[in-house]
Amino acid sequence: MNISCCAWALSGPEETALEQLSAMGFDQIDVQARTFTSATARTRMSELGLAVRCVALSFNMPAEAALDSGDKAARRAALDHIEAGLDQTASYGVDTAYVVPGVEESLLGYFGESFTAAADLAAARQIKLCVEHFPGKALPTASGTLVYLAELGHANLYLLMDSGHLQMSNEDPVKTIALAGARLGYAHLDDNDGEGDLHWSLLDGVLTRASLAATLAALENSAYSGPVSLELHPQLPNPAAALAQSLGLLKELLAAG
Repeated sequence: MNISCCAWALSGPEETALEQLSAMGFDQIDVQARTFTSATARTRMSELGLAVRCVALSFNMPAEAALDSGDKAARRAALDHIEAGLDQTASYGVDTAYVVPGVEESLLGYFGESFTAAADLAAARQIKLCVEHFPGKALPTASGTLVYLAELGHANLYLLMDSGHLQMSNEDPVKTIALAGARLGYAHLDDNDGEGDLHWSLLDGVLTRASLAATLAALENSAYSGPVSLELHPQLPNPAAALAQSLGLLKELLAAG
């Protein structure tokens, strides 16, 4: 199984972040919409052998835009942003992108309308479109998100599973992987105290070595063929050290089988 890294864990100039990630041993990264698009950044990625694996589409969206807005113009603006992000995704040769839901459960109807329209745009570019279950938002649990996806009934909609979010919603990652089946589109790994969305280094919170090993084994034994992606917080005391520690742990566990 491959290991990716959400590049937004590191702040500062994009070229510097790329150099740091490469020096740590990463060869795959995830990026946000509207980032790492310059010729300089793309050239540096190529020189360093860094490949993009996933694009986070909801980031850097215009303030007036929202996928779940009751205002049609705001939803259109959000879809325009998503479509530009999908073009960015396709330009990397990447097959996976994701969005996050809005806050209000009452607006899930509008979100579903936008989400399925975005799924059509993604399918036309041969990109899988995922949604991240997110405690505190309209889709707070992985299990509930899978039900929602089933209700929408679109063939190009998938779940992005986040291990830290599962800790907050008290859901078992192994059971979630089995429940998702072919609907599992991407996987984030991070840790926390079980309450806050803290995005700590692995094993710095309630995550145990045994639980992480079981999660990795479940992913390797499932139909999922993508990477696991570390998503750590850029405001950690030393994000680079946290990434390096987590990367080393993952490599150790994957090598042990």
